[in-house]
Amino acid sequence: MSSTELPAVPPTDLAPKAAPVRVAEGERLRSVGLPGITLTVRSRTPARDGLPPALYVHGLAGSSQNWSSLMAELEGAVDSEALDLPGFGDSPPPDDGDYSVTGHARAVIRYLDASGRGPVHLFGNSLGGAVSTRVAALRPDLVRTLTLVSPALPELRIQRSAVPTALIGVPGVAALFTRLTREWTAEQRVRGSMALCYGDPSRVSPEAFRYAVEELERRMELPYFWDAMARSARGIVDAYTLGGQHGLWRQATRVLAPTLLVYGGRDRLVGYRMAQKAARAFPDARLLTLPEAGHVAMMEYPQAVAAAFRDLLTDVERRPGAASRPGAAGATATAAYPSRSENESESASESANQGS
Repeated sequence: MSSTELPAVPPTDLAPKAAPVRVAEGERLRSVGLPGITLTVRSRTPARDGLPPALYVHGLAGSSQNWSSLMAELEGAVDSEALDLPGFGDSPPPDDGDYSVTGHARAVIRYLDASGRGPVHLFGNSLGGAVSTRVAALRPDLVRTLTLVSPALPELRIQRSAVPTALIGVPGVAALFTRLTREWTAEQRVRGSMALCYGDPSRVSPEAFRYAVEELERRMELPYFWDAMARSARGIVDAYTLGGQHGLWRQATRVLAPTLLVYGGRDRLVGYRMAQKAARAFPDARLLTLPEAGHVAMMEYPQAVAAAFRDLLTDVERRPGAASRPGAAGATATAAYPSRSENESESASESANQGS
């Protein structure tokens, strides 16, 4: 058992859900049973047949709903599916209780192997970025391109605002936090989360805020809610301390897939300063920096992220032998997107408001 894995625990009994999971227009949910896990998969009807497959992996405390805006933006470019990782969204806990980065990566690999959709255009945010990096390094045959939005890759000096999230992984802290905050309403919790994750929380529409509150109320009814949060947070911390060939930065250097890195200038969880290090680490990388974005740029600036991905897709499709070498990196030169201009940021801001 690697140091990123947690001891096995018995399966958790599931309680009735407080409310159904929201499904946006054009989306559908289905449940997929795999060895040791059951995953809920959110998909969006593509604009036409024959589009290349894409898979999206959310971050800590998130769900497949985090990708709905970007999936809508890319419905004419890819055939989109988004996973609820085990214990999150509408997916029940894994049978072995393994919420490590390795455990989540294993779930993604099992799904891709079972579905036969690979190689896919793989997207990951935060924890999902770490998971996707590991998947791309270990199974390059499953990944055509890699898009990482504020990936949770190890930092020597983490931001102070990220410390409370990391502390949730310390044994006993989640239970203590639950007791200390038992009087908090779902609205208060969502406001706090949005203040941490968004560059400008005021841009979240009242409708999107209401949906977030309803989803949190639903998930807090589940008996495994805090366990999934705490053990996944512990998994991130463990992955940060893991060195050698299993270290995430070492694995980043082994990613063959062309990679798009997206970093927000107002990210309070992943340091903006890590953008250049990441661009140097991934062999075939391009960088999109959004100075006004926070930790979830795909939710705040879906049009900007979609445009950058389309540029990556066009570049990959034009490379010699692209059709016959799925998953191969092609050229290894590093390209970088400049920061968006003020006018472009304003345009992205308007589109994000419309998509919320």
